[in-house]
Amino acid sequence: LERKVSALPSLNIHTKRLKRKLIGHATDCELDKASRILIPATLREYAKLDKKLILSGQGNNFELWDEDAWHEQIENLDSLSRQEEVPPEITQLSL
Repeated sequence: LERKVSALPSLNIHTKRLKRKLIGHATDCELDKASRILIPATLREYAKLDKKLILSGQGNNFELWDEDAWHEQIENLDSLSRQEEVPPEITQLSL
């Protein structure tokens, strides 16, 4: 991902912002002996991570959320899905 983002043109304000967010905050983390990851304080503060977290699997990656923010996000998505028309990309999925 870093290579792909780095290859984007730097003159575009949107790609410049994306580079700052993704590459500027990227940090290599290692597992400790108990198989835990210590997320750097700057990233915990940026993501507003508190004591209770949600680890949400997203296919080949995952998202880490503060528990309250996660529930708020889910409520917002549920509310929006009732208000908006479902995009064709989703309606064409065969489950």
